[in-house]
Amino acid sequence: MTANVALAVIGLLIGTGCVTSVARVEPDLTPGREGTTGTAVEGLSAAVRLQREFTDLFEAPQFDHTLWSVVVRSLDRQEDLYRLNPAKLVMPASNMKAVTLAATAEHLGWDYRYETQLLTGAPIEDGTLRGDLIVRSNGDPSFNRLHTDPVEVFGDWATELRQLGIRNIEGRIIGDDNAFDEATLGAGWAWDYLGYGYAASIGSLQLYQNIVALDIRPGASVDDPIIVEVSPAYSGLELDIRARTGAADTSATLNLVRLPGQSVLEITGFLPVTAEAFTQTASAPNPTEFFVRSLRAALSENGIVVRGAAIDVDSLQDGYDEPLRQLLLHRSPPLTETGRVLMKVSQNLYAETFLKTLGGQNGGRGNVADGREAVQAVLSSWGISPEAYVQYDGSGLSRYNYVTTDLLIAILERMHRDPTHTAAFKATLPIAGRDASLERRMKGSFAENNARAKTGSISNVRALSGYVTTRDDELLAFSIVANHFHLPQSTIDAVTDNAVEYLAGFRR
Repeated sequence: MTANVALAVIGLLIGTGCVTSVARVEPDLTPGREGTTGTAVEGLSAAVRLQREFTDLFEAPQFDHTLWSVVVRSLDRQEDLYRLNPAKLVMPASNMKAVTLAATAEHLGWDYRYETQLLTGAPIEDGTLRGDLIVRSNGDPSFNRLHTDPVEVFGDWATELRQLGIRNIEGRIIGDDNAFDEATLGAGWAWDYLGYGYAASIGSLQLYQNIVALDIRPGASVDDPIIVEVSPAYSGLELDIRARTGAADTSATLNLVRLPGQSVLEITGFLPVTAEAFTQTASAPNPTEFFVRSLRAALSENGIVVRGAAIDVDSLQDGYDEPLRQLLLHRSPPLTETGRVLMKVSQNLYAETFLKTLGGQNGGRGNVADGREAVQAVLSSWGISPEAYVQYDGSGLSRYNYVTTDLLIAILERMHRDPTHTAAFKATLPIAGRDASLERRMKGSFAENNARAKTGSISNVRALSGYVTTRDDELLAFSIVANHFHLPQSTIDAVTDNAVEYLAGFRR
């Protein structure tokens, strides 16, 4: 696979909340399906029938060992239609991203853009920059093909530098990543996540979501090492391939392990000799070096000769202290767009970037602890008690995050009722049967192209929170979270989908 093709698929492989396929189970709850009326049975109001149906659904014997937390609220009538364990603290998985985005939008605004500067303290003489070129960013996560191809961006930078009279750079390309602290692993993440793309390293200089594509295929014969190719170049990732090619009936069991602070990715396990080639994402060990090495190469390819190396500012004993002037400024897309990637792609890196960005708003380096305080300040201003949640990271990848579904409903309601947030927030959510992590779910029901909701998925956790409009145009907010189940994820998803389909077909 070429580097271009590999990078094109990266965005499809990184979301922890994204479901690529769901085993369909036809719902027993008829109101949500096409061709049914959803009217109340004789002697029971529609609301009472909903409560009974949902009780039967979520308290079925197969869920004796499952903790369900569910709230359904009418935003039009300001009343709850169903509540099950609404105050229990549950792991939200990627539903935590909704909390992070809501706080970020409230604090920074939907028009917030990141900035990346090219700076120097050296003169330009006879077409040569007589010193170092510094690239400094406050955390822009958008240098990837989900927005604008970085190859194009770097090419534009080269054009602008040439217009400034620069044909040669005598010094180095220095990456200044000091907008964020040095913690590159999300708070509360397990160390064995580190090798994988969904746990990409966090930095204030970020390229291709700080991940690389591993194009993997079996060797020619049994017992041969598997074949792995890395793209793009300049990631700094080194491979230690210990995985072998197994017989045709061998199960595929590949593991990626990279220890904190190390650049070597150890690949172990087996791949059947008959296996098709596939792409797996891995995290780049040093985002800053990845960025500046790629920039140096792009400048050279666009006619600017760089004589010095590309380095992380942390490798300099004394940093740099000469007065700097700005050569050019690059601004990211607004939060309306980066927030959409966060929620629809379920991009963990964006969530952690937003959290650190919040942590740096009072001066100093962005960090998770101050980011959590900023989130708490926003939630408290909305009347949400700190007792309703425990936040470790911004993405929900940590299993130390806990929220109540009452909290998730409160955030959904706040986003709906505040006109500064309503349209922008709802536009970030996946749409049932149409796109992102809900593309293949709830098709053929009244929920299709109606329900908008954030998915969430880590081991033994599934979550779905969002909005749906009933058959008589009543807007509902719902939050459905399952923890501690020992069932196929498809079973949990089918029950969740059945509930949302029922709500979409609901009539008073």
